[in-house]
Amino acid sequence: MGLLALLRSLRPKEQKECRILLLGLDNAGKTTIVKKFSSEDITEVTPTQGFNIKSVNTNGFKLNVWDIGGQRRLRPYWSNYFENTDVLIYVVDSADIRRLQEAAEEFDDLLQEDRLSKVPCLVYANKQDLETAETSADVARELKLHKLKDRTFQIQPCSAKSGEGVKEGLEWVLKQVKTTNKK
Repeated sequence: MGLLALLRSLRPKEQKECRILLLGLDNAGKTTIVKKFSSEDITEVTPTQGFNIKSVNTNGFKLNVWDIGGQRRLRPYWSNYFENTDVLIYVVDSADIRRLQEAAEEFDDLLQEDRLSKVPCLVYANKQDLETAETSADVARELKLHKLKDRTFQIQPCSAKSGEGVKEGLEWVLKQVKTTNKK
């Protein structure tokens, strides 16, 4: 092995980058989930006014997570972030039953977008730690996940606050990214 080849082999491998778009209605728990991804303190989370970008390095991947605010006045701007999305994560507040239909309508609109067609989608059924939370099966039914034929999807019950289920969802995302990068 020549000196140049030896030096190249010692250099750290470049991480593959992945663009994750994180959407959902306001107060669904998107920012808390991002903070759990990066092991940050979640005691002071404020509503996202615009967007946050967080890079998380894990398993040889650099996940660039675009956390976009979910307030009604911000949703028309979601489409500005669709380009080059590798995985869509949609967060639903499972305990806010009165807004579940609204979340389903917004999700359906996202699935109609050409720039998001065939993009794998993880749905976090968040706030499962609350007594009033709908089950992930009920959330899946409300979002009509059974009708999705053109993309890989997963629904993951979780509690962003406790972290339960968040890691499992991230593992599913990594599996999708690895599969996509092999093609």
